[in-house]
Parts: sequence; structure tokens; C-alpha cells
Amino acid sequence: MKYLMESDDEILRLELKTDVEEVRRHAEWCGIKPGLRVLDLGCGTGKTTEILFEMIQPGGRIAGVDNSEDRISYAKKHHGKTGIEFFVRDITSPINDIGEFDIIWVRFVLEYFHNESSTIVKNLMKNLKPGGYLCLLDLDYNCLNHYELPKMTEKILHDLMQRLDKEHNFDSYAGRKLYSYLYDNGYENIQVDLMPHHLIYGDVKDSDLFNWIKKAEVAASKIKDLFENYPGGYEAFFADFKKFFTDPRRFTYSPLLLCKGSKPES
Repeated sequence: MKYLMESDDEILRLELKTDVEEVRRHAEWCGIKPGLRVLDLGCGTGKTTEILFEMIQPGGRIAGVDNSEDRISYAKKHHGKTGIEFFVRDITSPINDIGEFDIIWVRFVLEYFHNESSTIVKNLMKNLKPGGYLCLLDLDYNCLNHYELPKMTEKILHDLMQRLDKEHNFDSYAGRKLYSYLYDNGYENIQVDLMPHHLIYGDVKDSDLFNWIKKAEVAASKIKDLFENYPGGYEAFFADFKKFFTDPRRFTYSPLLLCKGSKPES
């Protein structure tokens, strides 16, 4: 299954949307600290990998793994340094050749693997040292929390997300499943937290505008037949969503679930 957000601008979108302070805050909650060996699964452009690498110094090492050869090539060029390794791997299959890790970080990945998420989590136990932590971070009710969208635009947006879930392997409700993945695989000391990810009101930042408009553009382009009964079709929906998103009255948020659990020692 092709990655839903694949486009010519995906590297740029991933680079712009990655908030350094937010990544650090999430990583601190996960227990990222100096001296650890960390796996960044679904590392994309490697920007987050480099942030985590800085947090595990001195003495830490990190591996970034992604399905995309283009993004790994970019990561090596722009975020590579001694102590960081990048690998192209199919993350839906076991990854048995890169060793064991103290912490495995899986952030904003499982939402793109609706059908394979539980298998991905199961496979990762082999890459984790006994006592090490698997950290799963993902959004819930993704892309659906907006006020005040026009009724027609809101209905189409909900229908669009349902179609993406059904036909393009997306999971709008990935966040609520993370605890069960850890529980079902026998992880111990499971901890869960909930915090806002997107919290957008007033004037929108350029990075948020680019991220959301690109998401709407790419997602809507996958299912253009959905817009046959929308006045003006796909182009009008896209224009209406952009108008809504640039209105400072708009309120948008996304809940983020953070879950971590330790691999049993025995």
C-alpha cells in the first residue's frame, strides 16, 4: 500500500511541520536521555532523528528507519552525523539486522498503517532490549476537529476521512488503539498521557497553513469522485477549506496520545 501523503512536497512538509520543542517534550516523557541506543521507526526526513540524537548525548546512538529511499537519502545528506545511522526498510516486516535498542520511538507512523499497525508493534519487540521501552505516539480523531466549518464542507471532510480509512490504509482513530497494542503484546509498566497536538486559533502560522492545506490537497486528490455533488467540485472544496483555515475565527485541534511500555525482563 502506497504511503497516503506521498507527493513531490512531502519532504518539505515533514521538515516544516516538525516542531523541535514539541519533539523534545514528547521525548522527555518517553524517557529519552544521554547514553541510550534509540530506534526512530518511520523517521521520514531524519529531522526528528537528529533532535533525539542530540538528547541522548553524550554516548548515545540512534538508527532512523523509513520505507522511502528518497527520504532516507535526504536524511543522510541533511541530518546525518557520526552516531546516526539511516536505513531503508519495510517497516511492516521484521527488521532483524540492526540490533537491539533501549527505546523504540514510533511517532505519527501507525496512522498510515491501519491494517498493519498491530503487526508492526508485535515485530518491534524483537528489536527491544529486555527492560527497554516501546513508545507509541499518534493522533486520534485526526483531521476532524474544526469549528466552524460550513455544513457541506464538514460533511464532505468526514466522508473523505472515512474513505481514506477504508480505501487508503489510513487510521483516523490510531491514537485510541495504542494502549491496547502494548497491553496485548505483554508490555509492562504501561503509561499513557493525552495532550493537544494541533491547537490552532487566531492568525495561523505559515508552517501550520502549509501542513494543513497540503494534507487537504493530497487527501482530497485521492478520492475526487467524492466531490461530484459538492457545488463547484473538488476545486471548490479545496478553496472553501483554505478560506476556513485562514480565517482567524477558526478553531482547530487534534488530541495526541502518548503510550509507553517496557519489555519484560524474562
